Amino acid sequence: MMSYFPEGFLINSKENKLYLSSFENFMRAYFDKTPLEQRVSFCDCDHNLHIDFGFIHGIIPREECAIGISDGTTRDIAIIARVNKPVRFIIEEIKETPKGKIAILSRKKVQTDFLENRLSTLSTGDIIDAKVTHLENFGVFCDIGCGINALLPIDNISVSRIPHPGVRFTPGDNIKVVIKSFDDYGRVTLTHKELLGTWEENAQKFNTGETVSGIIRSIENYGIFVELTPNLSGLAEYTPDVYEGQQASVFIKSIIPEKMKFKLIIVDSFDAEYPRKKPEYFIKEGHLDHFRYSPEFCTKNIETTF
Repeated sequence: MMSYFPEGFLINSKENKLYLSSFENFMRAYFDKTPLEQRVSFCDCDHNLHIDFGFIHGIIPREECAIGISDGTTRDIAIIARVNKPVRFIIEEIKETPKGKIAILSRKKVQTDFLENRLSTLSTGDIIDAKVTHLENFGVFCDIGCGINALLPIDNISVSRIPHPGVRFTPGDNIKVVIKSFDDYGRVTLTHKELLGTWEENAQKFNTGETVSGIIRSIENYGIFVELTPNLSGLAEYTPDVYEGQQASVFIKSIIPEKMKFKLIIVDSFDAEYPRKKPEYFIKEGHLDHFRYSPEFCTKNIETTF
């Protein structure tokens, strides 16, 4: 039975470790076509991936390393980038050579199975697991299963605007996402902000008169936007010598639900590097047909329809 989690989810599982504990168990996975995970040892000059299992050496031939390698739609950098990282594969053949047995592996077949039997069953609005693979200015690429990547655009990460996805994520992070759309080429676009709660759900964490922590996100002529949570920002009165990206302590002057507004006063702003918090999800599984961020009684409507 295939597993459709992002790569790296299985490598430390009890079942995976058992299959990789001996040649006998490894052969059971071979006969059953059970997908396994192991870290890539190196990539040779012909762009074949090599895996050392201890009891046998494994090779993923170049064209079996990923969907699209054989027709050129996937570049070889996608192969090289897997070195020292977990990959998911099935065992295609145990081959006898003058130097002993070699396991011929295929990552491409696992990916093909994912596309045909998992991705084809998903719909827009479905909530799935993903792993952040790399960051760009315009968004985050995520493994949504078996090494298949999808794009999470920067505007879909949170309601609070951010300068770069790196302020939210690091490659290797395991996150939850919602499928936003499929294009005509089968590419998937993701969204994330709908899982981080509505304005009301975030606002319930705060009270007028409190002084709380925040991050300076935007400086405008009419005030300074301070992020209180990834899905909630407030507007502070203008203060000199404040810079985007600084940490801040802010006094909550007033909360106006009908306008979705937090009026703030910056008590202090300063440069500091604090550990990035994991996302707090208000929804973790299932399916969304519709998400309304705004309170029902608010004239301004921010929503997503899937």
